[in-house]
Amino acid sequence: MNSASQRQSVFDFHGKPPLLKALPLSLQHILAMIMGTVTVPIIVVGAVGASLADKMALIQISLIFSGVSTLIQLYAIGRFGARLPAIFGVGFAYVPTLTAVGAQYGLSGILGAQIAGGVAMMVVGLFTRHLRQWFPPVVAGVVVLVIGLSLYDIAINYMAGGVGSADFGAPVNWFLALATLLVVLFVSQFCQGFLKLASIICGIGVGYGMALALGRVDFTPVLNAPWFTLPQPLSFGLSFHGPAMVSMVIICVINSVQTIGDLSATTVGGMNRELETRELYGGLLGNGLCTALGSFFGALPTSSYSQNVGIVAMTKVISRYVLALAALFMLAAGFVPKFGALMTTIPLPVLGGATVMVFGMITVTGIRLITKDEMSSRNITIASLALALSMGVYAVPESIARFPEVVQLVIGGSPIVIAALVAFTLNVILPRRSLADEEAEREAVEARLSEG
Repeated sequence: MNSASQRQSVFDFHGKPPLLKALPLSLQHILAMIMGTVTVPIIVVGAVGASLADKMALIQISLIFSGVSTLIQLYAIGRFGARLPAIFGVGFAYVPTLTAVGAQYGLSGILGAQIAGGVAMMVVGLFTRHLRQWFPPVVAGVVVLVIGLSLYDIAINYMAGGVGSADFGAPVNWFLALATLLVVLFVSQFCQGFLKLASIICGIGVGYGMALALGRVDFTPVLNAPWFTLPQPLSFGLSFHGPAMVSMVIICVINSVQTIGDLSATTVGGMNRELETRELYGGLLGNGLCTALGSFFGALPTSSYSQNVGIVAMTKVISRYVLALAALFMLAAGFVPKFGALMTTIPLPVLGGATVMVFGMITVTGIRLITKDEMSSRNITIASLALALSMGVYAVPESIARFPEVVQLVIGGSPIVIAALVAFTLNVILPRRSLADEEAEREAVEARLSEG
């Protein structure tokens, strides 16, 4: 590839492709993330009983800080930012803790505790070069694998129409979802060139058109959204409560492990290499900074978006210019709410059909990470036990119903927490034996048996 082509390549991190090529690729990332960015503040507002005005304000500032957080990760400010093709935004992983804290201490209690959580993330980032040895591919891979597996129910619920919808599971929802999925599959496997890279947006376009024809698109959010808003600092206040701060610190530290997994999946799946230490601590520092600063404006804590990691792994498009366009759109949607409201008109079955394969790609990336280490009995034990316990408790949350509430929220709310804790702990305490060591041990046992 000559230098001019490389400068415009979507497969080069520093590549800047023509705008007309970059926009559809960027739109895929926007569509993958915007529902999560909008849904988290809606859930939190429902838990704390805030007003409609508060809900709109939380949505807008979440969109703005999702854009800011992503730009920091793409371009970095000093040591803050990974300089990797990663999308960051308000994360689902925090929802159980946010709703519990909000129900007891309100929005001000959430935002006050969030400052402590952001600082904790930065502390983890500062010491990550010393901690890196404790997160080999088998540990990071298990986390990525569980991230992918834990997203499947989200995709299936979307495909069925969305949890709580009046027509959940209706054939028309599955028709839209499967039609969208078939278009994504066809374009990604049978088309060539630029069209192949834009398979997800092609699927969403066809699915959205079919939904329009069936009268399944509601433009009410666009009509009701204002044209322009500005964030107001400290509009929700800040209050500090010990239990809330402890809960937030724990979930933010655990989320740092998810960030390690997502960044590892980005480099392995999209760039065919392992994550560098500078990228790792930069990503954690940047995420912690945005989480802490966002508290003063009402933005909820940010994290890496696994669904966008899947898109990077699937398309191999790593141009930060493409992802920066998505971040700029999030900023625009935050200041001009009608833009963001338009994205929310995409029916959930269409989104589910477009993203289910992306979530599968995350799972496969986790498997690839795990198998980067040799499959010794030790590593198989780490991976299998972490996977069994995390997904088992996730499937049967009532199994820890008698534990303290904080433990239930931190451990039972996400299988990623259990997977990270089990994999990390086993990696520390299990004796390190390579395949050669295990073979030598078997030969020694066989020799003793023969002598006997």
